[in-house]
Amino acid sequence: MLQFPERDESGPEKRNKFDLELSELPSDPRQRPPISSYNPNHVGGPNSAHNKAVGYCEDLMKQEQHVRTFFNKHSDQDRLLLEQGLAFRGHDESDNSSNQGNYLRILRFLADHNEDIKKVTLKNAPGNNMLTAPSIQKDIVRACSIETTNAIFRDVGDALFYVLIDESRDASMKEQMSVVLRYVDKNEFVIERFIGLKHVTSTTAISLKEALDQLFSKHGLSISRLRGQEKQLLSVVEALENDDLPSGQGQNQEITLKRFGDTQWGSHYGTLLHIISLFPHIISVLEIVAKDKSNSSEQRFQANNLIEFMQSFDFVLSLYLMRDILALSNELSQALQRKDQDILNAIKLVEICKKNLQMMRDNGWDSLLSEASSFCLKHDIDVPNMNDVFLPWGRSRRKAREISNMHYFRVELFFAVLDLQLQELNN
Repeated sequence: MLQFPERDESGPEKRNKFDLELSELPSDPRQRPPISSYNPNHVGGPNSAHNKAVGYCEDLMKQEQHVRTFFNKHSDQDRLLLEQGLAFRGHDESDNSSNQGNYLRILRFLADHNEDIKKVTLKNAPGNNMLTAPSIQKDIVRACSIETTNAIFRDVGDALFYVLIDESRDASMKEQMSVVLRYVDKNEFVIERFIGLKHVTSTTAISLKEALDQLFSKHGLSISRLRGQEKQLLSVVEALENDDLPSGQGQNQEITLKRFGDTQWGSHYGTLLHIISLFPHIISVLEIVAKDKSNSSEQRFQANNLIEFMQSFDFVLSLYLMRDILALSNELSQALQRKDQDILNAIKLVEICKKNLQMMRDNGWDSLLSEASSFCLKHDIDVPNMNDVFLPWGRSRRKAREISNMHYFRVELFFAVLDLQLQELNN
């Protein structure tokens, strides 16, 4: 059996001998000497690691020293801040700060008005158990989020559910996906619960699907219990059959309305394309809003006005006109918004855009009128006789000017808009 000398730290020779003996310990724990063979002096002095560990163990056995005691006293302000969506931290959380942030200020308020809380929080709490550090605050928020999400999934159980997805941006302008579950609970009530945000590389259908798959995998949700995807599939098939979507390899077949970009005009072009392809569905949604008595009278009035305006030839012609103009200027718009702008290339694109707009002004009226008229016939929208007197939308005939429909749509709308675009590019 190996013998161990007494640990005497009075000299380097004995320390080296002791370290040497430790290095010769067998790697197999079964071949090592039992604890009874160690010298009792290995415990060390009052501040040794062994005695500190014993003290921590004794503290752990005391209820008033347990972390759960302090956490329970903190839970009230945690719930308040989370329910109200308030930030936990402040810019300066030092003791001398006049505004330490919501978390510490509310905790101090509770301590000042409740002696039980005051006894175990802030300065009265052990130095290693105050639960006020920024990292602790983040852990508390994360733990509350996990527990809330788990409670939602326990409520869902084995029920079928529907997923509502929307896109948004955070403060740093990064794309993210918000996910809401809709399901019927055990009491047969329809419940909607927000389950989280997921950062995505882009808002295309493929990126959103990958993010949704990751979310399902993380929370153990089965895709077989998901309902609602059939409706989207049918809408895509219907759009393809009606030639509203281009088909083929590399074509983007995402047919949802896009959000207007803060500075990117290209997003307006995409939105116009989707309004054209989703036109009957948009009208259907507006009709639902107009008929739903749970909406305010102002909302129903606005929905009816939108239906009437969108089902007018004036709107359709303007829609196709702006689509064609933005299509011609889309490449120029994207080039001007790049960080690494090529001035010579931008000047070349400006000249190309001016040339295309001039060609559209000279030769594009007939094709635009034909395309807009075909769209109106397809969706049961009246096409006015171009030789009749023009009647502005929402005005009476008595206040109408004596101009023909052809003059208004071609001169005052088509030519005027294109001339304005050309003037802006020339300047």
